[in-house]
Amino acid sequence: MSDWETIRLDYEDDVATLTVDRPDRLNALNVDTLEAIEEALDEAESEEVGALVLTGAGDDAFVAGADISYMQDLSVPEAQAYAELGHRVADRIERFPAPVVAAINGYAFGGGCELALACDLRVASEDAVVGQTEIDLGIIPGWGGTQRLPRLVGDEMARRLIFFGERIDAQDAREHGLVGEIVAGDELDDHVHELAADLAAKPTYALAAAKEALNQSHETGQEAGLRYERRLWSGLFGTHDQREGMEAFLEDRAPDFE
Repeated sequence: MSDWETIRLDYEDDVATLTVDRPDRLNALNVDTLEAIEEALDEAESEEVGALVLTGAGDDAFVAGADISYMQDLSVPEAQAYAELGHRVADRIERFPAPVVAAINGYAFGGGCELALACDLRVASEDAVVGQTEIDLGIIPGWGGTQRLPRLVGDEMARRLIFFGERIDAQDAREHGLVGEIVAGDELDDHVHELAADLAAKPTYALAAAKEALNQSHETGQEAGLRYERRLWSGLFGTHDQREGMEAFLEDRAPDFE
């Protein structure tokens, strides 16, 4: 286990929980925190967890955004390096081999919203508030928001959210497709962990292949995506989980996946 100052990585059975732990700064993302998240994702993958939860410490924020005090005086090359670091982290979340669930327990603005967008599923507390708020800082989303947000909410709504920098509550976020479900704040942790545990109980290779195929649908045209799906689908045959899943179905019993 590594020792980080601004994040925590905890394990319970096959579920890992990565917590951004800067509650005094509303869990804002500075360089050290982003680099620590990268390291934690590597560690969680090496532990072969079945699911990962991403959340923020405290009662106020998931991740309130990037560290504005750090960004204020960046030169163009320095800003480029910071953007590349943020992109690496978001891409790493998106490509993590197991499902990643964002437990949005408060403010998720700017870079925090972008990390949530990179997750597979998003669950918000009733008092969560989300938004791509960069426009009022004189910048735009720089960690993937211009690309991932339209895929969830549609082009028109993404433009409205980014152009106006609007902050929307959990109910509006759900209606627009930005989050999948809303739960009471005091139930969020237990609910998300139960959801993650259910995912971790699914067949590992099939779940990873499903995630990879779904991600690929955003990268290529349909014909290439269908070829990719066929290759992943056929490659699962002969695995323990494929044989066990089908055998259990035919024997009318619960499967015992690896």
